[in-house]
Amino acid sequence: MYSRTIQESTISGKEPFPDEMLKPFSENIPLLADGILDLMVTYYNDTYENLKFQKPFETDSLNLIIIPLRINKYCCCQIGSEIFGSTFSPRHQKSSYILAKFASENNSIDIYPGQIQFFFVHEISTNRINMENHYLAYVRWYKKIKNQFYFGINQEQMCNVELWDIEFYPKS
Repeated sequence: MYSRTIQESTISGKEPFPDEMLKPFSENIPLLADGILDLMVTYYNDTYENLKFQKPFETDSLNLIIIPLRINKYCCCQIGSEIFGSTFSPRHQKSSYILAKFASENNSIDIYPGQIQFFFVHEISTNRINMENHYLAYVRWYKKIKNQFYFGINQEQMCNVELWDIEFYPKS
């Protein structure tokens, strides 16, 4: 539903995760590799606007929530009858490609292709008492090629083909 009404629908808050992460998986993987910890701090600060998060061992940690350093990493996620794969499992790599819509500040809609690198569950406390699981996917987004090409199928139909680079945008 949100993909059709992205401009009118602000997605925020949380809801129960209705399905499951699929094995194989790796437990207690550190978030320190590839700058993912910095991305998680940014993610949580953007998601919970009324809370402040930070990495462990930083100064001035009063009234800030410290992000745990461990995640459980999964190769697949099942939502309903559909299974989404990732590059974490070569067997499911074909189902790791996605398209996502993003609404920009000028109300235009941009569609980006991406590839799911892995799924993960991160347990964090947002109220300093109870731990909550966050079910997330780490996605790399393909860079756009500047040129677009148009192909004629018949005299009546046109097919707009958009080309994307094989390289990804920087991690963010």
